[in-house]
Amino acid sequence: MSFKIQPTPPIRPNRCQLFGPGSRPEIFIKMAKSKADVINLDLEDSVSLKDKSIARANIINAIKNIDWGTKTLSVRINGLDTPFWYTDIIDLVNLAGSRLDQILIPKVGCASDVYAVDALVTAVEKNINRDRQVKFELIIESAAGIININEIAKSSPRIEAISLGAADFAASMGMQTTGIGGTQKNYYMIHENNKYWGDPWHWAQTAIVAACRTNGLLPVDGPFGDFSDDAGFLAQARRSATLGMVGKWAIHPKQIELANIVFTPSEETVLEAKEILSVMETANAKGEGAAVYKGRLVDIASIKQARVIVNQYEIFCKDN
Repeated sequence: MSFKIQPTPPIRPNRCQLFGPGSRPEIFIKMAKSKADVINLDLEDSVSLKDKSIARANIINAIKNIDWGTKTLSVRINGLDTPFWYTDIIDLVNLAGSRLDQILIPKVGCASDVYAVDALVTAVEKNINRDRQVKFELIIESAAGIININEIAKSSPRIEAISLGAADFAASMGMQTTGIGGTQKNYYMIHENNKYWGDPWHWAQTAIVAACRTNGLLPVDGPFGDFSDDAGFLAQARRSATLGMVGKWAIHPKQIELANIVFTPSEETVLEAKEILSVMETANAKGEGAAVYKGRLVDIASIKQARVIVNQYEIFCKDN
């Protein structure tokens, strides 16, 4: 193992990130009362060009006047290829107060994109003597973003999480699909006349997880567009959790509970992890580096795996 220890990611619940357009302030209180761990108020794709200014004002007012509890409160700004992003930042940091936790930066394609936002946020924070630093979550939504993911992940100490934006990513890659996440009907193999569907998002998710874990960040799965398909959402969420992602976006309130179910370790899983830790503690006391648990070998690597599960569960319990 490298002598450079893998950094610990931020300790915060991040099972579900609920999105809501800044142009629909009537839903903000419901969002605040929801069981989502992270609230993402949106200024970008879900807001029409004519509504950008009013959406920004709505969000600033909501941040200051709604009780968001202990949720991580985030705002997705407009992309750096638009004339809106710098005003988003200046107004949010200047006017929203200290309750704003995080800025969500869309369509990050290179480390310089993050640098530009960081420089502007830093200047505004210094100008108003902000008492705590605004954090960043980045969205990877392009071929360039996934190619540059390692440099992007270490581009700013403000970064806490990185998500995959499936729709724009698919467009950038030239993928023949209009679906947002999930199984794609034409992405399959045939074995003995039976079709087997693969996961076209797998490699991008894995790249994001590896970059996040290397740099002590939270890897997050993005949207699942068909909110009428609970089974499809659960399937993708479970794949993401298995790969090491800590949570998933919800673009509809009904997806919150589904995400929380998947990304909260079950009592059975936690019990098994604790039993493995106990078995290995006994083995270590005897000077043994491995043991047998339920008919299978467990060793030092098993301790690390079990601790991941227990730590995730403890983060959730602490918040509740």
